[in-house]
Amino acid sequence: MKKLSQTLWSVWSWFVFGTCIVLWLPMMAVVWVVTAPFDPPRYWTGLLFRKLTVVHEKLNPLWTFEVGGTMPADPRNPYVMVSNHESFVDILLISHLPWEMKWLSKKENFKIPVAGWLMRLAKDIELDRKDPASGARAMAECRERLDDHVSVMIFPEGTRSVTGDLLPFKDGAFRLAIEAQVPILPLAVHGAATALKARDWRFGRATAEVRVLEPVSTEGLTLDDVDSLKQRVRERIVAELVAMGRSFEEPAAAA
Repeated sequence: MKKLSQTLWSVWSWFVFGTCIVLWLPMMAVVWVVTAPFDPPRYWTGLLFRKLTVVHEKLNPLWTFEVGGTMPADPRNPYVMVSNHESFVDILLISHLPWEMKWLSKKENFKIPVAGWLMRLAKDIELDRKDPASGARAMAECRERLDDHVSVMIFPEGTRSVTGDLLPFKDGAFRLAIEAQVPILPLAVHGAATALKARDWRFGRATAEVRVLEPVSTEGLTLDDVDSLKQRVRERIVAELVAMGRSFEEPAAAA
C-alpha cells in the first residue's frame, strides 16, 4: 500500500512538474522581451524560472524544503556559490533561495525539451564535458555573469556521488572566484538524497534543507591560493553538514 501511494503521488508530482514547465515557457518569454532593454544578464527571467521549483515543491506532498542561514543583504552583490551535490533535487532545493544565480550545467541538460529552452532563456551556462575547450568558454561566461552583478552556482564535485560520500572538489569555481575577486558563498545541502534516488523515477519522502554559510573572501588571493581556498571552503561545508546530521567516515580529510 505504501509503494502504491508513493507511485500515485509520484505520477501526480511529475504531472505538476511538466505542467509548470509548459506554463512557464510563455511567462518567461514575456519577461525576457519586456526586460531585454535593461536586463542583459536576464536576472529577472532567471529568477522567474527558479520560482517554478517553489510551486512544484508546494504541490508535491512528498517533499518539504527548508532554507536556512544568513541571506546576502544585496542580491546583486555577486558570489561564486558552491555546494555539495547529493541528488538532482539539489538544483530544485537551491533554487528556493530568494535571489537569482546562473547555473553551470552539463550540455545534456540543455537538450531536455522545454526545460532546456527555459535554461537558455534564463541565460544559464552550458558545459560540454566531452570538449576540453568547453571548460574555458564556460568559465569566461561565468565571469561575464559576475561582471554583470549576478552570482553563479557551481557544484565543485563536478557530479553527484554514487556512494553518497563527498567527492574531491575541482579547482574551477575557486580559480574563477580568485580571478574575478568575488567571494565564495558556500552552501550545505542535506536530505535531498532520498527525494529522488538514482535510476528510480518515483519521488521519495524527503525533508531537505539548504543552508547558506558565511561568505569566504578572495580579496588579495592569487591562483597560488586555489588549493588552500578549496580546502577551507570544503571544511566549512563538511562541518555544517555534520551539524545538520550527516555523518562522514573521513570527515574533512578527503579533499
